[in-house]
Amino acid sequence: MDILKYRGYEAKIRYSAEDEGLVGEILYINDVIHFFGKNHQEVLLAFHEAVDSYLALCEERGESPNRPFKGSFNIRISPELHKELIRKADHLNISLNQMIASALEQFISHGKH
Repeated sequence: MDILKYRGYEAKIRYSAEDEGLVGEILYINDVIHFFGKNHQEVLLAFHEAVDSYLALCEERGESPNRPFKGSFNIRISPELHKELIRKADHLNISLNQMIASALEQFISHGKH
């Protein structure tokens, strides 16, 4: 999958035989935004225009635009695990947030699934 990046937004691109060109979709936001181009240059320009138009529309309406990855998310774990995690973080003299972020970074860097 080809990914385009612009102003903090990412989009995936796919070829559409029906449309005879490249169709893009902005990823990781609640709003649905598609764009189209006949070639790489056109689809790149259409992506930039889609993002710029989306941000301008949100500003015009006085709304906050959807932003991918605000940096926080909720997880559900057992109370027992929660307690053990707090104890471990206290033992390490770091916050639970710091400990979880570190554990997730290690998970990603070691490529474990």
